[in-house]
Amino acid sequence: MKRIISLLLILITLFTISFAESNNDKADNILGIYWSPKKDAKIEIYKKDNKYFGKSIWTSTNRKDIKNPNTSLKERELLGVELFTNFVYKNGIYQDGKIYDPESGKTYDCKITLNGQNLKVRGYIGISLLGRTEIFERIN
Repeated sequence: MKRIISLLLILITLFTISFAESNNDKADNILGIYWSPKKDAKIEIYKKDNKYFGKSIWTSTNRKDIKNPNTSLKERELLGVELFTNFVYKNGIYQDGKIYDPESGKTYDCKITLNGQNLKVRGYIGISLLGRTEIFERIN
């Protein structure tokens, strides 16, 4: 009887580890480079400490972050700025993160879903119903 219980515990542990690894592999499908909605920037999505981030790695023009409410950041170049921060993958959705909009200088709550090869990015204030969705197209 003890052997059966031990065997069951081992099988449950292996199944749990296997499921967690496959879920992490699925979460990493977001990693890559995407066009911004206006195709005036390329955004790289990367993973750091089990969270997902995105920064601009190319811009069509050299631009400063002039709309930033922090006066000390208004002179920084937008190239290299982290636009997506601290996303966690849960049940097929990247959530609990923030998106910075350099066009307005505002930061919004955000959730992201991977729709085929594209990102469906929903920025919002408070609740998801009060927001806007943009599509970021993957660059192959």
